[in-house]
Amino acid sequence: MLHYLRAIPTLPKPYRSSRPSIVALPSDDMPASTTTPVVSFTEVTLINGDTNTAELTTTTIVANGSNLVHPTPTALSIPRSITMDAMDINASLHGGESSSYPEDLCPPDNFNMVSTWIYRSSFPKKKNFSFLKKLGLKSILTLILEDYPDQNVKFLKENDITLFQFGIAGNKEPFVQIPDDKICAALAVLLDRRNHPILIHCNKGKHRTGCLIGCLRKLQQWSHTSIFDEYRRFSHPKSRSMDQQFIELFDGREAWKVIDPKWIPDWKTLGHHAGM
Repeated sequence: MLHYLRAIPTLPKPYRSSRPSIVALPSDDMPASTTTPVVSFTEVTLINGDTNTAELTTTTIVANGSNLVHPTPTALSIPRSITMDAMDINASLHGGESSSYPEDLCPPDNFNMVSTWIYRSSFPKKKNFSFLKKLGLKSILTLILEDYPDQNVKFLKENDITLFQFGIAGNKEPFVQIPDDKICAALAVLLDRRNHPILIHCNKGKHRTGCLIGCLRKLQQWSHTSIFDEYRRFSHPKSRSMDQQFIELFDGREAWKVIDPKWIPDWKTLGHHAGM
């Protein structure tokens, strides 16, 4: 059954108790800070000497004055159904494209992990469906204005994926601007773990998606420098100053008014408990 929800003031929150088999833990839940130096290093370990399968471990050390806080390791284990060689992992770490994917596993353009169980990409095409199926998605959040294509609707029905649609036009001078209330409603969906794993997309996965992710990063207490760096990375070569201004002026307190604290993810960087 397809659950199809458009933006409304109070959104129903579908619930399914099953967990997908893929385990993925992002390395970017800890934001960079302009006041606290953060040192990260990544170790790629071949599993049982197999050159086609690897385990990725990232250790982050936070420097506080002259003292170093204990390092916090996080691990990203490649699912059994998807293997990557060391060259693929190295390319992904440095913002490059993977050298190869299995023919039936083609990710959408601009695909990346945002935080635990949250992904971003451009508009998924039919050739991407097998890859998305491996993610075990419960929800897709789209920011397009147009009706969802029939082939995509069919994919959602077949995989029992809920569609949340918040149609926005994007920030374009001089008169078009993303409405704050839709961003707040979209954030309420993103920060409800009952909707996870979830994929966010617009058409190219750059500007509208970048604005929503930028506002999410503010709730995660990222510095503006880190937020804008991430935005520019995914919007290259056409970043919009209006988008960055929108993110800078976005008031996270308005978002917390519509976010249900009972279902927020267990992310230590969320600003809710700091009285944001």
